[in-house]
Amino acid sequence: MDDLDDMDHRIVSALRACGTDPRVAGAARALSWAGEHGALWLAAGVTAAAVDPPRRTAWLRGTALTAGAHVVSMGLKRVVRRPRPAHVVPLVRTAGRHSFPSSHATSAAAAAVVFGALGVRAAWPLAAAVCASRLVVGVHYPSDVAAGAALGALTARLGADWMCGGTRD
Repeated sequence: MDDLDDMDHRIVSALRACGTDPRVAGAARALSWAGEHGALWLAAGVTAAAVDPPRRTAWLRGTALTAGAHVVSMGLKRVVRRPRPAHVVPLVRTAGRHSFPSSHATSAAAAAVVFGALGVRAAWPLAAAVCASRLVVGVHYPSDVAAGAALGALTARLGADWMCGGTRD
């Protein structure tokens, strides 16, 4: 694990250094803020449900899967209790002091899976940007983000049949 920890530290240091560019820092802060508690994804899902009545149930179920994945990641944080990177100065404040898994990455990957299944092509690149932002702002290790993304994608994939079963009201 020492090699993984060393690599985690070096990668977060390198990506956090990208945040010295004010444009990169601003974009990373905005993405981190939008992804806080899954807000970006929950707002998008509820909005889509409102404007797409034929698939309203699928949108709402996909949004519920995204929220559920986020809640699971928050619970895992309380169990694992990994501290956030202390060797870099963060660009944003965080809601908590635990790092593993990244709840931003969890909700982003869950949303990418469910919204992607509903035809939103921009979901994956936006989710990847949210995940990367957590490294640039210096509040997660790459392994936190990878684990969060895997958890979110798995949670959403496990609920995909339930979500798609509700494509008609």
